[in-house]
Amino acid sequence: MGTGHFFWVIFYFASLCSASLANNAKINFREKEKKVLDQILGAGKYDARIRPSGLNGTENLPTYVYVNMFLRSISKIDDYKMEYSVQLTFREQWTDERLKFDDIQGRLKYLTLTEANRVWMPDLFFSNEKEGHFHNIIMPNVYIRIFPNGSVLYSIRISLTLACPMNLKLYPLDRQICSLRMASYGWTTNDLVFLWKEGDPVQVVKNLHLPRFTLEKFLTDYCNSKTNTGEYSCLKVDLLFKREFSYYLIQIYIPCCMLVIVSWVSFWLDQGAVPARVSLGVTTLLTMATQTSGINASLPPVSYTKAIDVWTGVCLTFVFGALLEFALVNYASRSGSNKANMHKENMKKKRRDLEQASIDAASDLLDTDSNATFAMLRQCEVHMQAPKRPNCCKTWLSKFPTRQCSRSKRIDVISRITFPLVFALFNLVYWSTYLFRDEEDETF
Repeated sequence: MGTGHFFWVIFYFASLCSASLANNAKINFREKEKKVLDQILGAGKYDARIRPSGLNGTENLPTYVYVNMFLRSISKIDDYKMEYSVQLTFREQWTDERLKFDDIQGRLKYLTLTEANRVWMPDLFFSNEKEGHFHNIIMPNVYIRIFPNGSVLYSIRISLTLACPMNLKLYPLDRQICSLRMASYGWTTNDLVFLWKEGDPVQVVKNLHLPRFTLEKFLTDYCNSKTNTGEYSCLKVDLLFKREFSYYLIQIYIPCCMLVIVSWVSFWLDQGAVPARVSLGVTTLLTMATQTSGINASLPPVSYTKAIDVWTGVCLTFVFGALLEFALVNYASRSGSNKANMHKENMKKKRRDLEQASIDAASDLLDTDSNATFAMLRQCEVHMQAPKRPNCCKTWLSKFPTRQCSRSKRIDVISRITFPLVFALFNLVYWSTYLFRDEEDETF
């Protein structure tokens, strides 16, 4: 056997011995960890029903629980139900003097548990919660870490659906404040106090995406409540959401403007095109009404007027006004035609009477003075003849046989100018009112 071969054999056996010793050390370390758990959580040594003592082991002081959280996602904000859904990692930290243990010269940094009922837990609940559930895939997403100084860290991943009362007066140009409230259910402030952990108690995932909202900012605060049974500690975080206006501009405002403009096309159609003007007015009116009902279907029935109600209401009024304008034009046109016919009949009657009077006068004077009679008849004939010279004004007025007919035409001409000007003025007032406003609700 060569020297080199002998050296590799010795190295191989040394490696086996080292691995064996490392495994034994690990086994021994796990055994020590098990002994520590048995020492602090063994039967008859720890009672999870008893509240930990206060600061520095003082029994008269309350237990302080420090809270922080990590917002993983906000899936939806429902305007109709006035609620929002959020998924978060929730953490609590407190000190329990009964759970102190030897860290084996710094080798045992903390102990990990997955059963929350093994130690005392704060009775925190979410006061504005509607629905909620834990995550159990693949294993329950929860752990408890016990540190050598008795500090306990509880972490869990949960999904919640929370109530969010909204003020929709400025919808869809509004901002909403949704709160997340956490309070003690049974322990009063004499026994249990919740505090926000120092240094970013609330963290939000980067690139948080919401369909129709933007999370502008958030603020942590306290919301202790007093009831007949005592005062209870409470924490809250307010989330300020700004509604994305581009969606509503494309889906609501621009289509409504187009419908109003289309209704003005009837002002340029001929007065005699009754089917076309009626069809256009009724179609735009029904489309506008359908658009309004679709908008209101996605919102709760509130007692106050929203900004979108003002917009749709005025647009519906303009479309309805265009339909009424045609009814007025049609009435003026028909009334003018009837008066024109009556005027023609009166003129024909007067002409017949004048001719009959001329004939009677001529018969009476025929025997006495034939020359004078012929002269008078000649004069009557001259007066009854219409002027033969062409007149440009009368040629243009021939398009409108009577004054009443021209009045109906003037209604269309005036409407072509009045409707766009009034609608432009409304837009100026509307956008200046709702875009450049001082919102009291935006301040925390």
